Amino acid sequence: MSLAKKTEQQQTSHRRATAGRLSADGRAATNHTALTRRRPTTLGGHLAQLCAYRELLRSLALKEVRVRYKQSVLGAGWAVLQPFALMVVFTAVFSRFLHVKSEGVPYPVFSYTALVPWTFFAASLSFAVPSIVGNMSLVTKIYFPREVFPLAAIGACFVDFCIAATIVAALIAWYKVHVAWTLLLVPILIILQAMVAIGVCLIASAINVFFRDIRFIIPLATQVWMYVSPVVYPLNEVPERFRPYYMLNPMAGIIDGYRRVVLHGQLPDFGALGVTAAVSLVLLVGGYAFFKRVEMRFADVI
Repeated sequence: MSLAKKTEQQQTSHRRATAGRLSADGRAATNHTALTRRRPTTLGGHLAQLCAYRELLRSLALKEVRVRYKQSVLGAGWAVLQPFALMVVFTAVFSRFLHVKSEGVPYPVFSYTALVPWTFFAASLSFAVPSIVGNMSLVTKIYFPREVFPLAAIGACFVDFCIAATIVAALIAWYKVHVAWTLLLVPILIILQAMVAIGVCLIASAINVFFRDIRFIIPLATQVWMYVSPVVYPLNEVPERFRPYYMLNPMAGIIDGYRRVVLHGQLPDFGALGVTAAVSLVLLVGGYAFFKRVEMRFADVI
């Protein structure tokens, strides 16, 4: 075959490849424009669109888990180390020195049962709040539901929660704490704590796009929030006259509910849990509505 003929074939192949790329780019642009035009205007529509992106959400959550423990010596052991280390410190300070009551159960299992859901909540805030700003290269290029970033971070933290929860079973066995059928109610509490985490994280992550000070406020707010929740002390230590206001903190009802159903074999206080469910629902719906309202301004601000 002559050199001229080979050169002509190569040029023809190059033109075809270029045309193919342009065609693909055109289809992508058309799909993006169509998707933007079809952007839902109702919460139900937004949820349906989020469901359509569930594979992206799952992939981002798995990536978050892999990246978090990549080249880590302890790996998933970090999910256990943080609440366990706090349990040791709290046991020494609040049980040995300050003699805080623990409702008739050993203080280590008393505190760790509260620290596991609390660590999930605090870690969700820590990773979800900066997630949109941290993915600005994607946010500014194409449209997709931006809430997948904070939701993926929360999903990764839920994996840590499940790992850390296994130590609760070990502590219960070690201290010979009696368990009852009320353990079956734990999924209800998990749903409520997920609602709280999602609602707060959506609000905070959206605000963080416009005001970067939020990243400095979150650690302080998390520490203060922990001490106004019954993590290191039992709920019955809160004075009765302040308890109706105290229970507006959704984490208070959730943590007390965990202790009741896991450690005491009791039904949760359904009055307090009802308040928790109402506040959680308001946070979830209000947070999602606020996030979707300001979502289209993210690319301009970032």
